[in-house]
Amino acid sequence: MKTEEHRFDFCVIGGGLAGLCAAIAAARRGIKTALVQDRAVLGGNASSEIRMWVCGARGNKETGIIEELLLDNLYHNPGCSFPLWDAVLYGKVRYQANLELFLNTSCVDAKVEGDRIKAVKCWQLTSYTWHRIEADVFADCSGDSILAPLTGAECRTGREAYAEFDEDIEPEIADSNTMGMSLLLQPQEGTSNNTFRPFLWANIYPNVKSMNNRLCDDFNQEFQNFWWLELGGQRDTIKETESIRDDLLKLTLGIWDHIKNRSDTDASKWGLDFMGFLPGKRESLRYVGDHILCQNEVRAEGRFDDLVAYGGWPMDDHHPAGFNYPGKPTVFHPVPSPFGIPYRCLYSKNISNLLFAGRNISVTHAAMSSTRVMATCAILGQAVGTAAAIAVQHNTSPRGVHENHLRELQQTLMYDDAYLPWHQREVSGLSKTAELASSEGSFENLRNGIGRSIGDADNSCVLKKGGFAEYSFERSKTIRTVRIVFDSDLSNRTLNMRANYPLDRQERAMPSALVKAFRLEARVDGQWLNVYSEEENFQRLRVIFIDVEAEAIRLIPEETWGAKECRIFEFNLG
Repeated sequence: MKTEEHRFDFCVIGGGLAGLCAAIAAARRGIKTALVQDRAVLGGNASSEIRMWVCGARGNKETGIIEELLLDNLYHNPGCSFPLWDAVLYGKVRYQANLELFLNTSCVDAKVEGDRIKAVKCWQLTSYTWHRIEADVFADCSGDSILAPLTGAECRTGREAYAEFDEDIEPEIADSNTMGMSLLLQPQEGTSNNTFRPFLWANIYPNVKSMNNRLCDDFNQEFQNFWWLELGGQRDTIKETESIRDDLLKLTLGIWDHIKNRSDTDASKWGLDFMGFLPGKRESLRYVGDHILCQNEVRAEGRFDDLVAYGGWPMDDHHPAGFNYPGKPTVFHPVPSPFGIPYRCLYSKNISNLLFAGRNISVTHAAMSSTRVMATCAILGQAVGTAAAIAVQHNTSPRGVHENHLRELQQTLMYDDAYLPWHQREVSGLSKTAELASSEGSFENLRNGIGRSIGDADNSCVLKKGGFAEYSFERSKTIRTVRIVFDSDLSNRTLNMRANYPLDRQERAMPSALVKAFRLEARVDGQWLNVYSEEENFQRLRVIFIDVEAEAIRLIPEETWGAKECRIFEFNLG
């Protein structure tokens, strides 16, 4: 078998949403990046192989790269096709400058020199090729923390005893139990009867009691995705994945048999359109960083000085027995939304050039039950990729970024539209010193460094279609970039994908408030010139390179995706 040698600045292991966002963030910041994914598609639990929808902080929707991906999906995939969702993710990575994608490629070994990873060895199944990848910085976004056993990075698993971190939702004695994994199923409604004959090897559930009181009569509701088809938390969720998968198949097909043949619900015209064969995993190994985030810090809002991401999903602590537990399958312990997640939870305590993002960050089991959801994992990934770029550019370590470049990391994240609670973006001097005017009333919000509504503070500028916001100068200035943040209905969005497909399903619509058409005009020698125009915008963050010498520049929104007025959060110059 041939071996190919590669040299990158940054290597990301794992192509779920965390790894994908990490790789994109780093590549966009100018460093040569590799993304190694052991599956044929990207997205991890969100991909067509597993089909879990993307959840995050309740009431505080995540922005940045994950919002860009979801808006891309709304635009290209209004019918919620999972193959098209795969294509959205693939295109974002495959055609990103500075980024090389290795699909169907498993990391199987690592070379460590002192406390640094020198290289990883990976096997690409489809090409029968070994890939040896050297890099300055590595990130493990594999979920199962493959680089921990390969490098000796400190890690932990299972549930802590409540006394270790004073966590009242944890057991008295520490154990190795985790949350289990699930195989999701998706039904589709047809126009004629659809017969299902049960498999002899599948489980049989004659009534609701036999299913431990899990209810299936709402299988055709938009938000019933059968997450409670869960097993394996009392076993090793890495080493026993295959046998747990076998048991999940028996369970899942037994549940579908119950719906079709043994319940009072009329499912005669519904067929099984999809059933997973790759388990969606919730928990396995967690790395140990310079800080371990715990339950009480989550409940106290996590107002850390080195905050680089946030959560807001409840501590959703599934019972280790999963489906076999007769009580509630999970307990939603309340948390504030948002709560901060510190950068010190995202790099290794003992391997100096190792970062991580996803469900494997440095947290207790209790805190992980909240931080594990995919939109949170995605913004953790963006933070890690941005930190890696800063580390490479300053020739330092991930810990060195914390010690010497933390404010740069936070400001870069906010520039790239990653929301950091209780933080404000520094607006450029060019925007601060210019005179700002608008065709409407309020407009100072456009340079307050806050790109979203927060509580009662709207933070937007509302313009009529054809109205304008304008910066003007005492004398001509060189304007190289225009950065705009539009309103993408953060408080009024449904989930990005469907759990089932009824005949009368509606296509997902673009956010009505989002500006669809706009133009930029510059005043040069007293005359207004069109320097940029867009007729089909479908993104919230736009950074436009214009490089013009002008006395003034104005933004003119012309059309939205449905709203009567145009709401804009930021309009800044660079």
